[in-house]
Amino acid sequence: MIDVDGVTVRYGSGDRDGGVTERGEESRGVVAVDDVSLSIPDGEFVVLAGANGSGKTTLVRTFNGLVDPDAGAVAVDGTPVADDPLAARTAVGMVFQDPRDQLVAPTVGGDVAFGPENLGLSHAAIDRRVDAALDAVNMRDRGADRIASLSGGERERVAIAGALAMEPDHLVLDEPFTGLDEPARRSVLARLRALRADGVGVVVVTHDLRDTVALADRVVGLADGRIAVDAPPERAVAALRGLDVRVPAAVADADGDGPSTGTDQSPSPDRS
Repeated sequence: MIDVDGVTVRYGSGDRDGGVTERGEESRGVVAVDDVSLSIPDGEFVVLAGANGSGKTTLVRTFNGLVDPDAGAVAVDGTPVADDPLAARTAVGMVFQDPRDQLVAPTVGGDVAFGPENLGLSHAAIDRRVDAALDAVNMRDRGADRIASLSGGERERVAIAGALAMEPDHLVLDEPFTGLDEPARRSVLARLRALRADGVGVVVVTHDLRDTVALADRVVGLADGRIAVDAPPERAVAALRGLDVRVPAAVADADGDGPSTGTDQSPSPDRS
């Protein structure tokens, strides 16, 4: 269970207590997340939707202590993240929007093995996790490849595999399909379905619901750092129309009001 209680995050204030502008006025910085409370039970598949700049990435990075809230608190499985960030980062796996932010080893296999190695697992257990994770992103025979030789889409697949290899209770993916080709996209979606069936919580951060809406138990929409909608997909559609979120036309039509602005049935971009 991930519990978010009244979380606020500000950027640009200079320090946690704010600062003073040149005119002598108090400056509290830009509010990226504004008094958000949210609970994500184990095994739930949540789509966190919103336009660029809505606070999605900042919010999920509070889940495992990568961002410290200025107010409020986050707990994972009942333990405050601030008290045990290592436990939170083990329980909540994170795939960043830019894979360059998390790739640490020179080879594909070495990078995927990095997290399990830090858990002190046996060589056999590490190899099992690496093989399963690479298989999940269609890179099973690519362990010896050097990271520097990979395309952007391939690097994203390695980042996803690295998170999967940690076998977290919750997996958070920030815009995970942007750089994937069609076979890799299908493979990752299949893996997410399997994780959901196995009781792993999944949070997908996106401004485009086309890949994930069919899997979602719940859609949480953010606007200006605040929760604007929190509902099952079929009930969230109407509210999402004002949030600059792309919704599949078939889903938009299902609520009985016909196609909405921002709907699209075209495939995701292929930059792999």
